[in-house]
Amino acid sequence: MPELHTIEVTVNGQAQRRAVEPRQHLVDFLRGPLGLKGSHLGCEHGVCGACTVEVDGHIVRGCLTLAVQADGRSVRTIEGVSADGDVADLQAAFVRHNALQCGFCTPGMVMAAKELLEQKPDATRAEVREWMSGNYCRCTGYHAIVDAVCETLDQRAGRPRTGASA
Repeated sequence: MPELHTIEVTVNGQAQRRAVEPRQHLVDFLRGPLGLKGSHLGCEHGVCGACTVEVDGHIVRGCLTLAVQADGRSVRTIEGVSADGDVADLQAAFVRHNALQCGFCTPGMVMAAKELLEQKPDATRAEVREWMSGNYCRCTGYHAIVDAVCETLDQRAGRPRTGASA
């Protein structure tokens, strides 16, 4: 059995001190001992984006990040950003545009879109498409997701709701 390492990490504002195996992925740590099931395991190769979470304010793939790498850091999951209300407008836009169907990819999509909204509030529709292309969705065909993100960009910028940025 591998030697355990004790990590101290803040998850959604709550300090956590846990013993983890050195090769345990962050998403497994969040879903297992912490019971945060919002981040999903999809491809387990960092391609699909279903496991997307924030570490120190930047999105990462939870399946490619080890729990020990989060030691001393701040992690936010879809549960945390939802509870804080940080993405309430984005989530409402997802509902309005039917930008979710099975919901498996939705937490990762919302986390990726959240970072886009923060880092590039003047993003064009083409830039939104490019940014969101790192997350896979097998149900919606992306058009509704892009519409929801663009509407949120417009709303936050005080532009009329068109669903599409120039």
